[in-house]
Amino acid sequence: MYVDELLKALEKEYKLGGGRALRQFKTHLKPIREHFGGMRAVDVTTKRVDDYIDHRLEVDERAPGTINRETQLLGQAFKLGIERREIMTAPHIRRLAENNVRQGFFEPAEFQAVVAALPHYLQDFTRFAYLCAWRKGQIASLTWADVDREAGVIVARAEHVKNGRAHKIVLEGELAEIIEWRWTAREYTTSNGPAISRYVFHRNGQPIRDPRRSWAAACEAAGVAGRLFHDLRRSGVRNMIRAGVRETIAMAISGHRTRAIFDRYNITSDEDLRQAVRQTQEHLNTRPTTRNVVAISSKKQ
Repeated sequence: MYVDELLKALEKEYKLGGGRALRQFKTHLKPIREHFGGMRAVDVTTKRVDDYIDHRLEVDERAPGTINRETQLLGQAFKLGIERREIMTAPHIRRLAENNVRQGFFEPAEFQAVVAALPHYLQDFTRFAYLCAWRKGQIASLTWADVDREAGVIVARAEHVKNGRAHKIVLEGELAEIIEWRWTAREYTTSNGPAISRYVFHRNGQPIRDPRRSWAAACEAAGVAGRLFHDLRRSGVRNMIRAGVRETIAMAISGHRTRAIFDRYNITSDEDLRQAVRQTQEHLNTRPTTRNVVAISSKKQ
């Protein structure tokens, strides 16, 4: 049996789930299929898997997390083949260590400088990301069918959320203002005349694609070169926590599923630590600095 046959069987399993999981599966499957697909399963040894991992690390310069996602699929395909008694053994697949602590935050002044340097069509898109801490693709997929302007609610559909769970935000303050601005900007011009975009955030009626070049140029102009768009998500979560929003509520807004996000995003900044030290010192300064000592002889009397 060839590896490609094992991968096709695994792909059928993923198609039952559909949605984002299937799209991610296809992305990570491609290099595995290109490298191992034409091999017989019995010829895929531990050494050959190690060689693939080393090549992806050193030559292709892929991140350990990406490589782990790829080789995980290879392992799943072999496991499924063994369960179906189509093959007898599977190679050992080593897992690379991943550094999941995320860094990179925007302070308000930095954020405003970046927004000012962005093209007009990206400004509302970016403000929305900073306020609600949603993922870029999730925001780009928003249509007016997801927005209830009368109730002041937006629902992120499950198929557009990484963890596959729908969640919503309530429109208040600047978020509500952004949506109203976008409502007035629905119309765009085509060769056949005016048309209305179904997307909340659009460029000439089409959803916002990867704004990597415009984003990099804006960060350079704002003096924060190298920042990622995903830093807005980290910053949005931190802003909520700093504002006193309970973690469970912040997670409900941003769509995070587990508490581990606050460890992975390294929410605590240097300023947070300084503030903690100041608060501790202020607390200590209010406490008595002397003790009333009772002499032993006096106590006996």
